[in-house]
Amino acid sequence: MGVLKGVTWHSGLALLVRRSLQQHALSTCITIFSVALASGLVMAIFSVKQQTHEAFIGGPVGFDAVLGARGSQLQLVLNTIFHLETSPGNIPWAMYQQIKKDPRVRLAIPYAVGDNYLGFRIVGTTAEIFTEFEYQEGRKFKVHPGGRFFDPVRREAVIGSFVAQRTGLQEGDVFRPYHGITFNELERHDIEYLVVGVLEPTNSPSDHVLWIPLEGVFRMPGHQLKDKFVPKPGEEIPDSSKEISAVMLKLTSPELGLDLSTQINRQGTEATLAWPIDRVLLDLFDKIGWVDKVLALVAYLVVVVAAGSILASIYNTMNERRREFAILRALGAQRATVFSAIVLESGTIAALGSLAGFVVYAGILNVAAVIVRDQTGVVLNVLQSAKIELTGWLSISILLLAPLGMIAVGALAGVVPAYKAYSTDVAQNLAPMS
Repeated sequence: MGVLKGVTWHSGLALLVRRSLQQHALSTCITIFSVALASGLVMAIFSVKQQTHEAFIGGPVGFDAVLGARGSQLQLVLNTIFHLETSPGNIPWAMYQQIKKDPRVRLAIPYAVGDNYLGFRIVGTTAEIFTEFEYQEGRKFKVHPGGRFFDPVRREAVIGSFVAQRTGLQEGDVFRPYHGITFNELERHDIEYLVVGVLEPTNSPSDHVLWIPLEGVFRMPGHQLKDKFVPKPGEEIPDSSKEISAVMLKLTSPELGLDLSTQINRQGTEATLAWPIDRVLLDLFDKIGWVDKVLALVAYLVVVVAAGSILASIYNTMNERRREFAILRALGAQRATVFSAIVLESGTIAALGSLAGFVVYAGILNVAAVIVRDQTGVVLNVLQSAKIELTGWLSISILLLAPLGMIAVGALAGVVPAYKAYSTDVAQNLAPMS
C-alpha cells in the first residue's frame, strides 16, 4: 500500500482513518450511536437539572412571602405558588385584613382553594391579582383580545392559557367546578361559571389555574364556612364566618420579611409565613439532591460504557489489520504514525457520536419539557444550556464541555488498540499467509 506516498503526514492519517471507518462501517455506526446516547444524556441531565432549579427558585413568582395556616412552609409555597400540594389549612379573614393594613406590606392578595376543573386548580381571589399584581417586574396578567377580567360579584372565571389549551374552554364557554383538588367526576358542583377571559401565556404555574371571584368560593355549594354558616342568595357573609387558604404578599421591601417572619413564625402560634420563597424551595432541592447525584452517576456510567465500546470496536479489528500496519511500516511509516492513526480514529468516532448527541439531547429535553410543563406549568427552554463552573470565575456550557470531554475520553480509549498497532512486528506479519 502506498497510501503515504505523495501526501503529507496529516492527510495520510486522515486517509487511513477514513478508509478504516468505511471498511468497518457497521461497527462504527453502532459505536457512534452509543457515544451519541452518552453525550446527549449527559447534556440533557445537567440542562434539565439546572433549568428546573432556576425555574423553581428564580422563576416568575412575583410575591415575596406567603401567609397561611400553621404548618410546613414548603407545603404552603407548593400549594399557593405552584398549585401542587394540598392546602395546610385555613386562616381567618381577620388575619388577612390585619396583614393588609401592615405598613410593611405593599400588596396582599387572598387565595381560597379546594376545587378543580378536570384536575386544574380553581383559585378564588380578588381582582387585584389582575390589576395590581406583577408576576414579573413590569409584567401583569393580560387576557387575549376580546376577553376581560371577571366581575367580583358574578359567577365568572378567567383561565390560564394551558387550561384553555388542554380543556378547550374559551371565552363564552361555561363549566361546572368539581369539589376537591383531585378530579372526581362524582364530585361535580351544580353551579356554572362563565369564562370571560383567557390569559396570555406567562410560562409559569399560573397558566394552569382557573381564577374565580373569592366570593364564589365562599358561596360554592358544599363548602362549609366558619361556624357552619350557610349564606342564602343575596345575603351578605359576615367577616367572622370567612376563612381563606393563604395570603400572597408583596412587601414594601423584601428585607422586611425578616421582621414579619420573626413576628409570625417565632412569636405567634396561629399562622406560618413562608419567607423568602426561594430559600424555602432551596430546602426542597437540598432534600432531593440525591436524585441529581444518581442521574449524574448514570450519565457518567453511560460515558464509560461508550468509551468501552470504542475500545472494543477498534481493538477487535486489530488482528485483521496487522498485515496492513506491517506494510505501512515497511513503506517507511513511523511507529508514531500508526499509533496516531488509531488514536485519531477513536477520537473521530467520539466526535461524530458527540455531534449526533445533540439530536439525542434535543429529544430528551423536549420530552422532559413537556412532562415538566404538564405537571407544574414550569417551562424549560431547549435552547438554554447548563453552565458548569470550573473555577470561581470560569464556567463553560455543558453543550461544549460534554462533546469535548467525550472526544477526549474516546481518544483515550483508543490508546490500548493504538499501542497494539504500535507494537506490530513487521517481519512476522509480512510473512506469506498460508
